[in-house]
Amino acid sequence: MDIILLILGFIIVLLGIVGSFLPILPGPLTSWFGLLILHLTKAVPINYSFLGITLAIALIIWLIDYFIPAMGTKKFGGSRYGVIGTMVGLVFGMLFLGPFGIIIGPFVGAFLGEMLKDSSNSSKALKAAFGSFIGFLTSTFLKFIAAVIFTGFYITIFWQHKEAFFNF
Repeated sequence: MDIILLILGFIIVLLGIVGSFLPILPGPLTSWFGLLILHLTKAVPINYSFLGITLAIALIIWLIDYFIPAMGTKKFGGSRYGVIGTMVGLVFGMLFLGPFGIIIGPFVGAFLGEMLKDSSNSSKALKAAFGSFIGFLTSTFLKFIAAVIFTGFYITIFWQHKEAFFNF
């Protein structure tokens, strides 16, 4: 049974890395579930502190993932309208455009928000929308790094307890 959990946990940790790029899966949170499954085996003692800290990190990254595009919009000169447009675009994009809506929605929302504020300045609106896209890339990179680190933890913990898995 431990071998099955070991394989399942590893697949889920790898899915977390893939989930860093696919809006459908929350990358680091998915990788954390792989770590949890590893700790549920008889070979690895449960480390509540480790699991709690890594869960907190995964949840924080999951939450800020929704705000980083808005922060990018603001950083690139977007107004309050652009930031609100980014957040509204994110929600509508996820609801109506599926996986690609998380990329397209904030971009279009920031652009439309800025155009609503000042319809004569499309270059500023485009710059704010670009900031939203940069924010998306930043959050994707952050999720990827966290998922890779969680995968490294998985491999390290497995390696420390490998004899317990294969000692029949």
